[in-house]
Amino acid sequence: MKPKISFSEEQKDWIKRPLLSNIEKILDYRGRTPKKLGLSWSDTGFLALSALNVKNGYIDFNADANYGDQELYDRWMGDNHLHKGQVVFTTEAPMGNVAQIPNDDLYILSQRTIAFEVKHHLIREDFLATLLRSPKIFNELTSLSSGGTAKGVSQKSLSKLKVCVPASLDEQQAIGSLFRTLDDLLSSYKDNLANYQSLKTTMLSKMFPKAGQTVPEIRLDGFEGEWKFIRLGKVLLEAYQGINTTSDKVEYSVSGIPILQAKHITNGQINCKDTRYLDMDIYEHYISKYMPKKGEILFANIGTIGPSVLVDTDELFLIAWNILKMSIKDNYSPVFIKLTLSLLDSKHIFERITTGNATKFINKDEIMDIRISVPSLPEQQAIGAYFSNLDNLINSHQEKISQLETLKKRLLQDMFI
Repeated sequence: MKPKISFSEEQKDWIKRPLLSNIEKILDYRGRTPKKLGLSWSDTGFLALSALNVKNGYIDFNADANYGDQELYDRWMGDNHLHKGQVVFTTEAPMGNVAQIPNDDLYILSQRTIAFEVKHHLIREDFLATLLRSPKIFNELTSLSSGGTAKGVSQKSLSKLKVCVPASLDEQQAIGSLFRTLDDLLSSYKDNLANYQSLKTTMLSKMFPKAGQTVPEIRLDGFEGEWKFIRLGKVLLEAYQGINTTSDKVEYSVSGIPILQAKHITNGQINCKDTRYLDMDIYEHYISKYMPKKGEILFANIGTIGPSVLVDTDELFLIAWNILKMSIKDNYSPVFIKLTLSLLDSKHIFERITTGNATKFINKDEIMDIRISVPSLPEQQAIGAYFSNLDNLINSHQEKISQLETLKKRLLQDMFI
């Protein structure tokens, strides 16, 4: 037996055998609590690993967790110290998260989590971690698990599981190393992404004046003077609500020109997934009024309130009734105005002027009356360029993460039997 993807045609066949035949011992302290030991958790000390912080592929050090002092550690773990690279596995809520001990620190093995001590002459720890995360094994574990909403797997269930492993330890090591490299890359990109997103949030709050102030806390070099307060309507050349598909009795088609709704504006971008279409020949008269142009802003003001996006494409699409299309005057920066709308949304300003019961909405006139703070056009453009560069970094990292996760998913599917 060999998987669809392998490292060499000359590699040995894979062997099918019980999972636990590869395991020397399972460390399982489920049911053990500090109270039963006559002790209690501490604010610092040895981190307790549980289903709260053992994620699929890594230990989440930012998750809520418990800690134990030296006495609790000694009473709890005894001589069974977890080592770097050792595989830990969550047995329930959620079932099936797999990670490896990332360093030489000591940890307490806590609720709903077990650890494997492997037979090193039969299986490599890196390979075991990857094997347990493969779709085939997860599906088999799910079928062996018990419980209703919160599925769980017992040692008895694990004893029934059979797995296929390469006879060659070198092949196991190569596979394990490949996925560890992928995990390290993903972790690096995710860390950088979180840093860029945090930087954007921080700079949005500091590069725009706070309430009652006329200058920001942080300012780009070369700019000075107070910002002006104006109505949002003053910066707009025009603003149109999208097509009222109900009153216009619009008939959708299977192809044609897509019509966007508020739900398609996510994270400052247009997501065309699950859009409906209008026949271009029948609805051509909508184009002049309801087709956004590059540089215009789309703002969700009915149902979904607050998301906005700057149109940066020449692709053809129409907008539905729950989107307000804004055209910006030449003496204002569309990127800056879009940033202003995002900042107002993050401060929940729009919630204050939202009305309606079953369907929430903001009247267009209310939106036009919102007061915003603006600097000179050159400073608007400089601020817009700064955040555009930051958004490009964020988008490129999100795209890279998506590509790596897709690759990893395919390899997990095709490199195991």
